[in-house]
Amino acid sequence: MIKSLKLFLTAFALVGFLAGCASNGDSEQGGEDSSTTTTTDNTTTTDTGGSDDQNIDTTDVDVDPLENVDSVFYFEFDQSILNSAARAALTVHAEVIKNTSNAVRIEGHADERGSREYNMALGERRANAVRDFLVLQGVSASLIEAVSLGEEKPVESGSYESSWSRNRRAEIK
Repeated sequence: MIKSLKLFLTAFALVGFLAGCASNGDSEQGGEDSSTTTTTDNTTTTDTGGSDDQNIDTTDVDVDPLENVDSVFYFEFDQSILNSAARAALTVHAEVIKNTSNAVRIEGHADERGSREYNMALGERRANAVRDFLVLQGVSASLIEAVSLGEEKPVESGSYESSWSRNRRAEIK
């Protein structure tokens, strides 16, 4: 009895193994359901095995390497010093700018406190702080335009700290 059970289980395992190794023949025959997908850089081509007019060529949407990286950098009151989070984000920006050679514009802003002239100078210091950091990371200074908008383009109106803190910024455009 045990001998016949072992023989049965061995035969069952052998049949299962052979069934797993079998091919359905479609890929060798070039049947209707066979398809081949080839991906290179940003292009995906699907060959359905039919005539050339059945080939589908699609270009993937370019993924923005800066999609999850800040482009707005905030400053403390009356300061133009970059914090560690801003430096980390700017390091990523620097790599992208170096690889693409795209020119960027940095706009420095200030809150409404202080004179117009003082805020223009403070916005310039903030834009220059961002520019200087990018240059230290290897970005060509000729690719960077730093300008000050002072208090002229606030993102939030109001005379309270939460709006002032959102307006003390530099933006990469």
